[in-house]
Amino acid sequence: MPTALRTCPICDAVCGLRLELDGDRRVSSVRGDPDDPFSRGYVCPKGASLGQLDADPDRLRTPMIRKDGSWLSATWEEAFEAVDRGLKGVIERHGRDAVAVYFGNPTFHTMAGFMYRMPLTQSLGTRNVYSASTIDQMPKHVACGHLFGDPFAIAVPDLDRTSYLLVLGANPVESHGSLCAAPDFPGRLRALRERGGKLVVVDPRRTRTAAVADEHLFIRPGTDALLLLGIVHTLLAEELTADGLEVAGLDELREHVAGFSPQTVSPACGVPAGDIARLARELAAAPAAAVYSRVGTCTAEFGTLANWLVDVVNVLTGNYDRPGGVMIPTPAILEIFRSGQPFVSGQWRSRVRGLPEVLGELPVSILADEIETPGEGQVRALVTVAGNLALSAPNGPRLERALPGLDFMVSIDPYLNETTRHADVILPPPRILQSPHYDFLLLTVAVRDYTRFSPAVHPLDPGQLSEAEILARLTLIAAGQGPDADPAALDEAILGQVLGDRAAELRPGLTGDSGPELMLDALLKLGPYELSLEKLRAHPHGLDLGPLRPRLKELIRTPSGRVELAPPAILADLARLRARQAAPDGKLTLIGRRQLRSNNSWLHNVPALAGGSNRCTLHIHPDDAARLGLGDEAIVRSAAGELVVPLERTDAIMPGVVSLPHGWGHAGTPQRVAARHPGVNANTLTDDAVVDELSGNAVFNGVPVELSAP
Repeated sequence: MPTALRTCPICDAVCGLRLELDGDRRVSSVRGDPDDPFSRGYVCPKGASLGQLDADPDRLRTPMIRKDGSWLSATWEEAFEAVDRGLKGVIERHGRDAVAVYFGNPTFHTMAGFMYRMPLTQSLGTRNVYSASTIDQMPKHVACGHLFGDPFAIAVPDLDRTSYLLVLGANPVESHGSLCAAPDFPGRLRALRERGGKLVVVDPRRTRTAAVADEHLFIRPGTDALLLLGIVHTLLAEELTADGLEVAGLDELREHVAGFSPQTVSPACGVPAGDIARLARELAAAPAAAVYSRVGTCTAEFGTLANWLVDVVNVLTGNYDRPGGVMIPTPAILEIFRSGQPFVSGQWRSRVRGLPEVLGELPVSILADEIETPGEGQVRALVTVAGNLALSAPNGPRLERALPGLDFMVSIDPYLNETTRHADVILPPPRILQSPHYDFLLLTVAVRDYTRFSPAVHPLDPGQLSEAEILARLTLIAAGQGPDADPAALDEAILGQVLGDRAAELRPGLTGDSGPELMLDALLKLGPYELSLEKLRAHPHGLDLGPLRPRLKELIRTPSGRVELAPPAILADLARLRARQAAPDGKLTLIGRRQLRSNNSWLHNVPALAGGSNRCTLHIHPDDAARLGLGDEAIVRSAAGELVVPLERTDAIMPGVVSLPHGWGHAGTPQRVAARHPGVNANTLTDDAVVDELSGNAVFNGVPVELSAP
């Protein structure tokens, strides 16, 4: 039976897989690749289901065009001609800003999604650019931009060498890491404890990560910034800081945190003052310590403040950019996403609400406003790439109601789902195993420097287009070159930009079976290790490039050339936080929930992952359920909407908090497995009017709700 090697493309863990194939191009079994130097044979339930995901019978195989309310299969020529007519008509009538584009989470997991994203955006020429970044991670970029001048200077915990790990708003035992590529995260946490280290988890739920920790502290949703301010206050007041990086703004920082002592913040965040001070002392005393936070802190109203403070603590304790602390990986490729210029935002603002651009994007929370509000610049056409906005965006039902009002919509997506059913044209990429794979972005946040390339396992079918060609042809249409323009010309233009003044030297020697493979070869040859695609092909299990090493000095881009501990924009937002610094008022607050066998909305159609603990229920503390007189279901109301949800009583969640997983709400979908387990759309309850003001990120955690019996 033939065997193929593959990097798992489902989540951030970049695990190596060994696939057993039958004679019908199907995967008969999936195991971890024991020869992968990074993942060493580890595989999770999601990775083990890759064969079923790849062969999903509900995936679209041909382009689809919607006509008179019905879906018709079309040829690629017919589909691209329809896209050309639709986009050209909107641009000619209303201008380029009348077109919006949205890039979903899976675009960060494909070669084509990475390499053609910027060319497509530039060709569209619109300011209405949106992505999943303002759903789950933009506060981290903004915080790093202000602190270091580089929004991509994202440090990850040096898991294999640290002796103390504080985790806030993250559940890596179930998520397997986020903005932190760490195969077998659970095993690495066990190893931390086995070598005498300490793991502390701060979370409103006793998650699977908290269950394996040395200590778990409950915290009220949305108050992570207050807890961290209490830690910073203690570090400064007790002179527990360590020498290390060159910093600016220490006196200003000391002045602004003076009013946030552990005793002051404790009533609001729910963590005892003594524990807050103890955490600060333990972080300062540990031989090497790291503070790691993720989605729970990013998707809160003060997400940028919280992520700024995470790294302020890492800097003050001497643990930033040092072994065993938090470090910035050195990926194998040339880092073309780094501009080399100091971070700026607000180069333009949204038309309706005046929210600032960040990293060339506007907050997805405003997209419904831009579609619904008449006037010059109103969004009248939408391009979506691997994004299910109806389920993932805040107040998703409102956005879904707005989509039929568009003049034109085109989606690159393998499914007819809750969002793409409103498109005029759907362009489906091939099966996962028909595409080559390299993790351009995830390997920039790996806890060990490593690289691996996976060639396509199966060839394309006759007449089938690769994801790269689909995106290239869409890019050329957006540039006004029509549906018949040659994608190879675009590939050469991208290669020319990547190679720069070394084009004449390097272009003749590049190898690859597609545009993205040629681009990868170029980026490897220009990278710090002088690798090549040929060398990666010769090492199909991957290459270990060594432990992380200090590199902040080469990346820092602040005007002062130092770490800016007290950026004015961030300090100004402390006043808003101070105004909210109050003890709880007795209302319930809603948070999201990670699930081991789920990943957003696109794994709910996999039979092997359905059922069991992978259910859409509302977690509630038994005391709250009894106090409210609730039975098996409850009506959940927020400022945005209401749902009827099955209840699951558990003392793993703190009183006053309820939890609902995201990505559900599949009633009426043609995806047959998902339709049998539809669940409800948690984003019916999230208010698109509320954002983290510094980043524009949506607020999914800490949503005030009321519960009553149905």
